[in-house]
Amino acid sequence: MNVSLSVWLLTVAALCVLVGADFFIGRKPHDVSIREAGIWTAVWVVLACLFGVGLLVVAGGGPAGEFFAGYITEKSLSVDNLFVFVLIMAKFAVPSQYQQRVLMVGVVVALVLRAAFIAAGAAIISAFSWVFYIFGAFLIWTAWKLIQDARKGGHDEEYEENKLLKSIERRFGVADRYHGTKLWIEENGKRVMTPMLVVMLAIGSTDVLFALDSIPAIYGLTQDPYIVFTANAFALMGLRQLYFLIGGLLKRLVHLSYGLSVILGFIGVKLILHALHESGFHVPEIGIPFSLGFIVIVLAVTTATSLWAARRQGQGQGQGGPGV
Repeated sequence: MNVSLSVWLLTVAALCVLVGADFFIGRKPHDVSIREAGIWTAVWVVLACLFGVGLLVVAGGGPAGEFFAGYITEKSLSVDNLFVFVLIMAKFAVPSQYQQRVLMVGVVVALVLRAAFIAAGAAIISAFSWVFYIFGAFLIWTAWKLIQDARKGGHDEEYEENKLLKSIERRFGVADRYHGTKLWIEENGKRVMTPMLVVMLAIGSTDVLFALDSIPAIYGLTQDPYIVFTANAFALMGLRQLYFLIGGLLKRLVHLSYGLSVILGFIGVKLILHALHESGFHVPEIGIPFSLGFIVIVLAVTTATSLWAARRQGQGQGQGGPGV
């Protein structure tokens, strides 16, 4: 797509308005109800669909298909990331009324990081076509790692703070309790961080790792920076509400990691085939219609088998419970 600077600026401005509106709506700390989360999740999904339809009208089926394939993939990866958010919230015992503020900051940090990664990725791809080999190999390795983590029950592990976060805590000190949404307080004459700031830093640091997976994945579906950015933006926006909507269902999605590993592996192979094609080899390339259909089918099968397995497990526990 030949996107002008004015369209870029208008898109970024519109997204900033939406983020600002989301901040305004959730500015007052409160427990988010299922109804509130459901309504706003639907709003964000509808906005993404309207944007995709707009691309279909203005630019045609190709860009629209790339957007929807990228959006669905990034949304799926975001759902998997919610597992880590749940672990972080539990690790730092974040009060329920403050969780939405933490998530909102995390989404903003993720948007900024994704924009930087997308710009860097576009520049690298335009200069070095062989980078597709690296992206493809990285996604295949990530897919294998997801399978290994799923077999070990990776989502059941406790969140461990990284070395950078621990060093920051030692350097500035951390208050022993939450002080509303304050990030810094005076304690014994010393300025120290609150647990709220520590949680936000933990979420922000994990956003970097998430971007390393998601950016190569979407570049395997489209090389258009505008579509890459908008698909990522719409996938991230509404993540806060989705957290509260499906928080209780996350543990039931027991096969999600397997489905995502299949999708990432598929995109990795697609990237390597594209790199071979760019290098002059006569190899088949996988089109967007097939990619979109494949991603949707894998996610549908994964969700169905996850819910079926969770139901079977629940029935087994229910039958075995009284005899214990």
